[in-house]
Amino acid sequence: MIVPFAAGGPADIIARLIGPAMTRELRQPIVVDSRSGAGGMVGVEAAARSRPDGLTTVLASTGALVVLPQLMPRMAYDVAKDLAPITHVLSVPQLLVVSPKLGVKSVAELVALAKRQPGKLTYGSAGNGSSLHLAGELFRLRTGIDIVHVPYRGAAPAVTDLLGGTIDMILADVPVVIAHVRGGALPALAVTADQRLPSLPELPTMAEAGAKDVISETWYALFAPAGTPPDRLATLHRAAVTALRDTETRRNLMDQGGLVVGGTPEELAGFVRSETAKWGEIIRLANIKID
Repeated sequence: MIVPFAAGGPADIIARLIGPAMTRELRQPIVVDSRSGAGGMVGVEAAARSRPDGLTTVLASTGALVVLPQLMPRMAYDVAKDLAPITHVLSVPQLLVVSPKLGVKSVAELVALAKRQPGKLTYGSAGNGSSLHLAGELFRLRTGIDIVHVPYRGAAPAVTDLLGGTIDMILADVPVVIAHVRGGALPALAVTADQRLPSLPELPTMAEAGAKDVISETWYALFAPAGTPPDRLATLHRAAVTALRDTETRRNLMDQGGLVVGGTPEELAGFVRSETAKWGEIIRLANIKID
């Protein structure tokens, strides 16, 4: 199982959580192979170019599958042609968290403040074209507010500056900020999912908070190289879905701040198409470009 990010990161943790349960079903070991670089594109390309014999999969995520293909002038792979979907594994939504100095306690108060002070409030991200950047632009466009993007070299330094009051808000993946939220250092206003999180049941969704159509998740899905025989894809799908139904595996995955999904290859293919269209619109409307 190729993981297109460094060992120890969220994708690596997810792979090592589902791997043992899949191993039990397949009755052969799964080796997690970290191949990081270029926002996940190196690992996805390696999987796309692997022999389609059912022995190689890749746990790919939003950026390398739907965002970067729309930002890069040339890509080494075509998601629809070079990869065979297996199942949607996990979706990790973002939390809208704000600096305590703003003194706002709801999304409505934040939007009202931003409208009173157009162009004054700032939001941080993990860099131009990152999922956090797109989430911020989605929030800006859907609420009609004027806020300024401040890109960082990763989510961690952005959160550090939020804690210090240098920036005003961030939409960050749940695991990145949940400790600060639970500890009371950062107020969380809403979650960018269509349902509340089991780990933060008191936190409203964006829709419940009055910001409609602000659903943003960093999601992870399992693929094989295109051309993998249907019977082997079916075996991989059965093993993956069985793993996601395992009680301990589900609990451990949810501890990562995510929502376990599962589903069929056809459902995953449709989801990728809808995500591509959704984020393509945001990229165009916000005129997002990367260096």
